[in-house]
Amino acid sequence: MKSTVETLSPTRVRLAIEVPFVELEPSLRKAYREIAQQVTVPGFRKGKVPSNVIDQRVGRGTVLNEAVQEAIPENILAAVREHDVKTLGRPDVEITEFNDGDALKFTAEVDVRPEIALPDFTTVEVTVDELKIDDSEVDEQVKGLRERFATLKTVERAAQDGDYAQIDLAATVNGEEVPGGSATNISHEVGSKQLLPGLDEVLVGLSAGDSTTFVTQLVGGDFAGQDADVAVTVRTVKEKELPELDDEFAQLASEFDTLEQLRDDLRDRITRNKQVEQIYAARDKALKQLVDAAEVPAPEGVVRDEVESRKQAMVDQLERIGASLEEYLAAEEKTEEQIDTELTEAATEGVRVQLLLDTLADAEEVQVSDDEFGHEIVHRAQRAGMAPQQYYDQLVRSGTAGAVFGDVRRGKALASVMDRIKITDSAGNAVSLDALRAVADEEHNHAHEH
Repeated sequence: MKSTVETLSPTRVRLAIEVPFVELEPSLRKAYREIAQQVTVPGFRKGKVPSNVIDQRVGRGTVLNEAVQEAIPENILAAVREHDVKTLGRPDVEITEFNDGDALKFTAEVDVRPEIALPDFTTVEVTVDELKIDDSEVDEQVKGLRERFATLKTVERAAQDGDYAQIDLAATVNGEEVPGGSATNISHEVGSKQLLPGLDEVLVGLSAGDSTTFVTQLVGGDFAGQDADVAVTVRTVKEKELPELDDEFAQLASEFDTLEQLRDDLRDRITRNKQVEQIYAARDKALKQLVDAAEVPAPEGVVRDEVESRKQAMVDQLERIGASLEEYLAAEEKTEEQIDTELTEAATEGVRVQLLLDTLADAEEVQVSDDEFGHEIVHRAQRAGMAPQQYYDQLVRSGTAGAVFGDVRRGKALASVMDRIKITDSAGNAVSLDALRAVADEEHNHAHEH
């Protein structure tokens, strides 16, 4: 085999490869063996069909084609090793010349990892929002807790917004009962708009024992799009009673004895969440600066594959909830071109970050221990709701275990970058990553316990 390499761009090369016919013979013999196993020729046992009979029956061209398809990847691999090309993604192959008995000539265009000059990390400075917690944020959390521990008390008065009414409903169209259009003794929050359009408006002012009718348009079923007459009867009216905000409430709603301790705990939780957001904001800003400073180019083929897989994942996710891409685009008021542009921008940025971190991991000889890799597998298996071994076997089968390993290695490279950059908040205070890491670990462990 002879091969040459030509650089098309900083991220793409073209390999020109020539394989003498004699080197194709092992692939050719294998192709004959495999086809012999598949064809049935009267008078010959399976697998024992001579090659001249196969040429007559199947055609020499088919055999040559099969041999070439097998020989191409092997020869690309040999050429890649010979020229020490760091390939990314799948090659685009074009056969330029091939006749029976002559050398096979073909080209393979493939994306390569660009040479990246790593910037000086100590010059990177990022600013994140200052940590500010307003009393109103704590109040909001307390309000949510009170709502969860509210009780319902029957009242002898007409229903108001926010009350809960026990009601009976019966829908008819031109005097005919609507299938599934009746319900008895259901609890409905007045003003919540959870049931039929028009219901909330007529409930206000009705007391226990009162009945009325209203007209609503049906959305599903046999009478979809038609107006229905709905009779509604109120059985009881209950008002929502929120517990008093005192120490007793704290004991009911938490493990704390006093309201003050409960509020302090809620404040701590809000603080931790904001600190974790600070880490993510600092990370994203730092990576953006570094990728731009290193002028990392994005290989087109890799970006194209990434966009395809992201789009497919999006379609799959929509299908799982019973929606289509068309419906999603209509709801978001976007065209498919806009979505493609957004996906391409995100994928381009993602690929550039990966290349930068891979280059850094190589430069600093970042190693991943079995423990670290195992820990990531366990973490991902938990998120997927699978047993770790089962999850790992699935990765190996789909050939993606290497990608997870790469993710862990890039994560370690990123952590080493974050330790060298300067992070300050908008008030000019230095932000320490150690303190934030402890918070992130705590959140991580907390998530695992639940």
